[in-house]
This record gives sequence, structure tokens and C-alpha cells, in this order.
Amino acid sequence: MYHERNKAFIRPEKLVKVAENLKREHYCCFTVFEGEGTGNIVDPEQEFPSLKHPFLHNKVIKIEIVCSKEDEDNVIDTIRKHAHTGKSGDGFIYTSNVETRVRIRDGERKG
Repeated sequence: MYHERNKAFIRPEKLVKVAENLKREHYCCFTVFEGEGTGNIVDPEQEFPSLKHPFLHNKVIKIEIVCSKEDEDNVIDTIRKHAHTGKSGDGFIYTSNVETRVRIRDGERKG
């Protein structure tokens, strides 16, 4: 049963390594979003304005993955290990519970 949602905000250049290792750990299914953000914790070497949003100064990748409670620590460890540089701006991982899953195709509910 799936009931943990993990959201990770990482550096764009770390996406391939994180994705490859999630798949290697048999977590095949996740969603990736490209975005921009502001914050007090940025890497000055990576800080730059955007032509689309000039007031934002760091590009981020958001990965969302839903997994079982038993897999949560491994998913977090895999993301953290392969997204880590040791500098400000490495990102964050957030977790939350998923109470219900509804499949759009046929309306099947789980949870």
C-alpha cells in the first residue's frame, strides 16, 4: 500500500544521478518538475537571475515520489546521497502521508 509522499527540491545538475539511482533501487515511478525559487539558502556560485522571472535567483528540480512507509527511509537516503554537494542550495526533502489513491482510468480507490 502506498502512503508516503516525498518531495525533494534538488539542484538541476543532480537530477540524472538521483533518477538513475532511484531506478536502480527499483523506484521506477516519480514525477519531475522544473522550477525557480527564492530563499536565503543558495549557492552563490549558482545564483543567477532568470529572463522569465528576474526576481528569482535559483533554478530547482522538484521530484515527487509516492512509496510505502517501509521504503520511505531508503527513498530519502537515495535522494540525499546522490543530490548532495555539501554546499548551500543542495535542497530539501519533505514527506507527507497519502490517505487515498484514486486511479483516473477506472475510479479504483485505495487507502
